[in-house]
Amino acid sequence: MAIRIFVTGGTFDKEYDELEGRLFFKDTHLSEMLALGRCKLDTAIRTLMMVDSLEMTDADRALITEQVKHTREKRIVITHGTDTMEVTAQVLGKSNVDKTIVLTGAMVPYKFGSSDGLFNLGSALAFVQMLPPGVYIAMNGRVFPWNNVRKNKKTGVFEEHSG
Repeated sequence: MAIRIFVTGGTFDKEYDELEGRLFFKDTHLSEMLALGRCKLDTAIRTLMMVDSLEMTDADRALITEQVKHTREKRIVITHGTDTMEVTAQVLGKSNVDKTIVLTGAMVPYKFGSSDGLFNLGSALAFVQMLPPGVYIAMNGRVFPWNNVRKNKKTGVFEEHSG
């Protein structure tokens, strides 16, 4: 069972420029993370973009949707920034693609060492193998369907809609 991993950027892949005091993108850390986690799954990684999700456009989401539709794999993990992850999940959910798609991200960049990214990636890879076709968000050991999830901006965690 091959799993396609699409990289879109987000905190997951940010690095810190100590001289300028800013976060930036260089390359994805996915291969390193899979090796560190001793992942033995059949995965294929493709970087679609490296953007902060607050800067993601409708055109970016259309590109993600097209790539999901046209990849041969039926199980897909998408790394994504957490600020608008549920927006992309909604776009994908409404596209009615008959594949299992799990979006995940990190609240702290992987390169910081104290990131939740490695755990979230491992969880997303486990969930994508077990869940039926649909679109999901996997964060902090939990999984949510695309149409019943939001990021609580006060606590920094994903949760079910409360109404």
